[in-house]
Amino acid sequence: MPQTIGLSLNDNHIIGDDDHASLGRMENRVAGDHVPTGRLQPTFPVNIAIADKNPMVLAALESLLTRDRRFNLLFMASDGEHFLNSLARLPVSLGVIGWELPPIHAREILQALAKRPTAPKIVVYSGTKDPAAPAETLRLGGAGFVSKLSPPERLLEVFAAVASGDMVFPFVDIHKVRPDPLTGLTHRERDLLAALETGQSNAQLAREFGVSINTIKFHLRNLFGKLDVRNRTQAICLYLETKR
Repeated sequence: MPQTIGLSLNDNHIIGDDDHASLGRMENRVAGDHVPTGRLQPTFPVNIAIADKNPMVLAALESLLTRDRRFNLLFMASDGEHFLNSLARLPVSLGVIGWELPPIHAREILQALAKRPTAPKIVVYSGTKDPAAPAETLRLGGAGFVSKLSPPERLLEVFAAVASGDMVFPFVDIHKVRPDPLTGLTHRERDLLAALETGQSNAQLAREFGVSINTIKFHLRNLFGKLDVRNRTQAICLYLETKR
């Protein structure tokens, strides 16, 4: 039996209702969309772990994977932090994660795993409405992206293909896979950047975030350094540019 980590059965998100329809149309069969990266012969069963904020999604994936002898489900997590912590101590070869895993995001998971020499391959399984999500997943080192509108057999094809060394994505315009200047920011820094756009003073920011003014100044210095800007105005302009 797989471990279930950080799961709350009171979470009643609707499965797939908010999937972006274009992702479903964009995705074709693996044979047409996958990018061979050096075909491997995986050792079956493949150790797999899943993370999703929706317990119904976790239950559905558990049922699907435990019926397929190619996969060995080691654990399930309902948030990104538990997922990352468990990966550090269990021999996972393939991870399947949602796009949003409060309190962190899939992009933060991919960034963290990029620093680990033995990190598993990651497939993002999501109903996000963000049309840029597949390209961002690819840019951050993910091995696959599949919509929650996809049929169950599609998921198993993707998992097997990724375990074999392929990358599986909907159509992605490679020319648009450009670095996002906000990629290196923490969730808190993104919140602070969004708050800057409203024109709040340091004192107002301190009250909003429940910290001292000196702490706000410290975070702003770090934020400006990561964005390679000199002041608030430049930071806000960069932030607005990424929202276009």
